[in-house]
Amino acid sequence: MPATVRPRRAALAAALCSAVALGATACGPFSGGDAKATGPFGDLTGPRIVDKAVAETKTATSLTMDISLKTTEGPLKAYVSTDLAGKCAGTMTVGTAGTAELLRPADKAVYLRFDEAFLKEQAEGEPEEVQKALLKELKGRWVKTDAEDPDAKDMLELCDLKALLADFEQTTAGTVRGEETTVGGREALTLTQDLKGEKTTFYVATEGRPHLLKVVTTGGEEPGTITFSDYDKPVAAQTPPKKDVVDEKSLG
Repeated sequence: MPATVRPRRAALAAALCSAVALGATACGPFSGGDAKATGPFGDLTGPRIVDKAVAETKTATSLTMDISLKTTEGPLKAYVSTDLAGKCAGTMTVGTAGTAELLRPADKAVYLRFDEAFLKEQAEGEPEEVQKALLKELKGRWVKTDAEDPDAKDMLELCDLKALLADFEQTTAGTVRGEETTVGGREALTLTQDLKGEKTTFYVATEGRPHLLKVVTTGGEEPGTITFSDYDKPVAAQTPPKKDVVDEKSLG
């Protein structure tokens, strides 16, 4: 089986923390900000609105994340839907390698499917017959492995909703209310914070529950965008047809 993508939840967690945490140790005590602003959320200050949005986001039973980050390990792109029961479906690309798809139904099995670019990159340097055999065996097919497999666990870090949400801090500071806009068809309020050359813009839903809809970070060590959607919706992670599956144990 080719080596799997290693997106590392730590990289995403660091981005989430830099984009969402704005914790007391990093940002100092609560600052009043724009206490008398009007419009959505009444006269709540920017920090209190983001606090409210983070707290609401942490109650999610499922959600979808569209991630585009520049991390210390290279560019990370992912589109992942996951829930508290462990179901997960998504695609991930790290660095310049190809893309890996992931399915985890509500059981211990994990299914990985690699595009041709990924398979060719993994087979680079191997004899031509090995490369051809790898493509013939795995192109367009799912590799079934156990969720406890070390490589699979690396990918599944982005599927651990409970752990990801636990990385969200609940104390914010220095956030300033901005203009109203829309994100994914939902009305939203923008809030920004500048801290030591790193600017973070929060987009908080102003209709329905005040979820975080998007967080954009510019500057700093790990800039990027994380968009949140499909809160509390079922995750489509069905077991692939048997004819399209290759069991890892059968691979040399």
